[in-house]
Amino acid sequence: MRRPTALVTGARRGIGKAIALELARTGHDLALTDIADDEAMRETADACAARGAAVAFHRHDSADVASHQALIDSIFKKFGRLDVVVNSAGIGSLVRGDLIDLKPEHFDAVMNVNLRGAVFLCQAAARRMAAVTSDTPRAIIVVTSVSAEFASPERTDYCISKAGLSMFVKALALRLAPENIAVFELRPGIIRTDMTESVAAKYDAAIAGGLVPMRRWGAPEDIARSVGALASGAFHFSTGTIIHADGGLGVPRF
Repeated sequence: MRRPTALVTGARRGIGKAIALELARTGHDLALTDIADDEAMRETADACAARGAAVAFHRHDSADVASHQALIDSIFKKFGRLDVVVNSAGIGSLVRGDLIDLKPEHFDAVMNVNLRGAVFLCQAAARRMAAVTSDTPRAIIVVTSVSAEFASPERTDYCISKAGLSMFVKALALRLAPENIAVFELRPGIIRTDMTESVAAKYDAAIAGGLVPMRRWGAPEDIARSVGALASGAFHFSTGTIIHADGGLGVPRF
């Protein structure tokens, strides 16, 4: 049997890298994208190949909607199939600060990657996937954040982008259910990555104070293992589900 193929966006480092490695381990060939093509990206691709995956890297900007169809076409040309899409590319707020001072250009930059880019990349993939039949479980997995639900006035643009993605997942799950393609929202909590390094001291104190019931940071591998399970087809009938990967952070308490 041919190996299933997965597309992982934002695969150069952090959560995206861990997801790529996990899917390589679980038997997927990989199309990896990132805005940067550097030594870190090559290390990720080589590590995936060492786990048995055929790997194709595409330097790609998710915000460039006009390029999405060519990316999906190139994946089908090389691998002949696309079974799993993991949208993990994203950026944080360009400037953290008072919501009253949020600038339109900063808002637009976050939306163009996190929301607009993600929506139309998933759309391009879904259109092509729905046009072919498959006997392999297929899934689209969208990585959002606890910020899809929790408001942060100092980075509201980021929260809005993730909340919008959450609604998109619901709609896409309904649209693709008749095509037997499952769609999931994976909602990480506080994960130790380069993106959170600048606020690590703040979160260290908050976690020590009980903000996260499990009393630890999440690791990229925590998110990757969830993706591996969703990509396996084990939760196929749970399409439209939000998977909370946050150590209990999102559980309401009083």
